[in-house]
Amino acid sequence: MQFFRCMDIDFIKNRYKSFLVSVFLLLMTAFVLIYREGPNYGIDFTGGIFMQISFQDKVKLQDFREVIRGSGISSFELQSSDNIVILKAKKSLESIEEFEKLVKNSIELKFPSNVVKIEKAEYVGTTVGKHLLKQAVYAFLFAFLGMVVYIAFRFRSGLWGIASVIGILHDVIICFGFLVLANKEANMTAIAALLTVAGYSINDTIVLFDRMKENLKVMVKESFLTIINKSINEVLARSIVTSLAVLIIASSLFFLGGEVIHTFAYIMIIGTIVGVFSSIFVCAPLVYEWEIRKNRRLKKSTLKPKQ
Repeated sequence: MQFFRCMDIDFIKNRYKSFLVSVFLLLMTAFVLIYREGPNYGIDFTGGIFMQISFQDKVKLQDFREVIRGSGISSFELQSSDNIVILKAKKSLESIEEFEKLVKNSIELKFPSNVVKIEKAEYVGTTVGKHLLKQAVYAFLFAFLGMVVYIAFRFRSGLWGIASVIGILHDVIICFGFLVLANKEANMTAIAALLTVAGYSINDTIVLFDRMKENLKVMVKESFLTIINKSINEVLARSIVTSLAVLIIASSLFFLGGEVIHTFAYIMIIGTIVGVFSSIFVCAPLVYEWEIRKNRRLKKSTLKPKQ
């Protein structure tokens, strides 16, 4: 902590290099989306087969997961309660009857002494998927709008609100790009993780903007460049320590938390790193660029001779 307090880095000076890094990551996301021909949507968005299976004796969910994966079904989700397991999978066969037969034969082969019964098997169409996708888009739009309004009111500047939302979009798009790059499913878990990243990113940005606002009142004789650099250096220790704590937890979930939480933890690892980067190297430099250009326009207008 003492080491970070002694640092005096000129972050704004290297803003164009950081902009290039952001542009590169955004272009990488676009390339990956084109190369992969779009994201790998999960059954929440594509539709699939819903199946409720009951067992005479309780089975471990991990053993059941291995059975389903061994049957050739790659995209599925599982939920369990007592002796009942709910399976949701993308439709991979011509009919539900064929799918039901495949699942039942695989289960009976793995658990020959356990009586299994398919209580329900039905197809969930893409209408539900479209509705969920629409709701996810609305969730992001309302979240961004609320953040712009809050920050504009909090810091009395619509520009600061717009800069913060640009930072959030930057983080969410890049995290989504890494999701597609790893060929992980874009499902409701991924959407929840992206919204969590957006919340983490805006929190880090607000802390920085709040310090900038305080220093603008105290350091009235200093230049705007000096104030921003000093503000970033002052919150640098807090940002690094907080990010490391989140990163350690997300990494633990990624490596030890199991397959269910794997996608969420993966996005949080990327989002934690990108979120700190955007606050320091995207949002603050954008505010600086806007203020400098606005002052230049004001000077030109005042120096312009009257007709």
